[in-house]
Amino acid sequence: MIQTVKSKNDHVEYLSTNIASPTHQSVKYIQKCFVSSPIHSSSLPHPNHHHHLLNPPVNILSTSSPYSDSDFHSVSDMFNAPFVLLFALLLTLPLIILFAPHILPPKRLTISISDESDDLALFWRAVSSTRHRPGSVQRIGSTNAKPKIAFLFLTNTDLHFAPIWQLFFNPAKSSRRKLYNIYVHADPDSNVKSPGGVFENRFIPAKKTQRSSPTLISAARRLLANAVLDDPLNSYFALVSQNCIPLHSFSYVYNTLFQSQPSKPSRLSFTEPRRPSRLSLTEPRRPSRLSYIEVLSEEPQLWDRYIARGKNVMLPEIPFDKFRIGSQFYILTRTHALTVINDRKLWKKFRLPCLNVDSCYPEEHYFPTLLSMEDPKGVSEYTLTNVNWTGSVDGHPYMYSPAEVSPELIRRLRVSNSSFSYLFGRKFSPECVMPLMKIAEKVIFRD
Repeated sequence: MIQTVKSKNDHVEYLSTNIASPTHQSVKYIQKCFVSSPIHSSSLPHPNHHHHLLNPPVNILSTSSPYSDSDFHSVSDMFNAPFVLLFALLLTLPLIILFAPHILPPKRLTISISDESDDLALFWRAVSSTRHRPGSVQRIGSTNAKPKIAFLFLTNTDLHFAPIWQLFFNPAKSSRRKLYNIYVHADPDSNVKSPGGVFENRFIPAKKTQRSSPTLISAARRLLANAVLDDPLNSYFALVSQNCIPLHSFSYVYNTLFQSQPSKPSRLSFTEPRRPSRLSLTEPRRPSRLSYIEVLSEEPQLWDRYIARGKNVMLPEIPFDKFRIGSQFYILTRTHALTVINDRKLWKKFRLPCLNVDSCYPEEHYFPTLLSMEDPKGVSEYTLTNVNWTGSVDGHPYMYSPAEVSPELIRRLRVSNSSFSYLFGRKFSPECVMPLMKIAEKVIFRD
């Protein structure tokens, strides 16, 4: 509302005291009026700028106003730009905290200097232990003259299928307890609890891990080094995840790996693999010369993955025609485990951060590239872990649900396109443990 107040000199309009939201310009005008002596028309803004100034000016001091000069200063301060910006940021801060992890790309985990130093010291001890007599090596497992399988569990969650693995290892059979060792690398940020049983006291010192980063390579090398250092009789090293299950009995797996094999088994066309010969677990065996690791050289995404760190970053150590892709889960001989632990040349390339994270899966590149370059005739080029990539989501393989668990599924997962049956299968949801337990004795462990 605008009121006109007359004095003995001139007329002036002033803004009513019940204006709810004064503009910045009007506030400045009112402040000018209150601190000035009688205002002349020449000092007022042009009428075209303030269409609400209808009458000639008068001495505004002749009119009383319920607002003091300090009140107008407060209103002006409240609506200045820095205050509004700060207020808006405070209002949006909870929303930023809530939605940022879903909008922004995850921060890539790097390997610290201290972690790298710890690993190098561990690797040096593991390699050095092979130059001493077996009796002088520090050991956790028991000692005997028979070769063993080291089962390496790489996990960032609880071991949901521990009951299945407990039946698989069946420690009640004393002869079997001397044929394997177990090692678990659990991400320390995941608060993984030991399920007890055969996993009790089998956790190794671990570091943080992240998918699609060199930390998974480091974790696998850490498992290999601990297993090499722990027991010189560990002759095969099987890397599995928390979502893996055995598809056969322990005896079947052991006989498959330790029976005499040709250097390169012939491939068959998706037929039921032949059974390994029934060897007594008391007989000495000659370890196979092969490591069972997938090695692929003609995948369509090979180039994108090769240049994920930059076009020429992998050179000269790794030319493109030597770069390979494969599953991160494998079974290595002791010789190849030592090759992985002792490597420095390729590791310094694969540990570099990726510029294109969508094509960066170091854990699927490092091991097949290294072993195919160092010993191409000593690797099978296929894996013994069945993974279903049909309908994969965000780079993750298909995950089986409880409704899909059946004897038919287990038999189907065993069938491979090599001369050997698949020994392990992934990926199963944690809820599958009970349906799997129901068919464990009559199906999974009945070969």
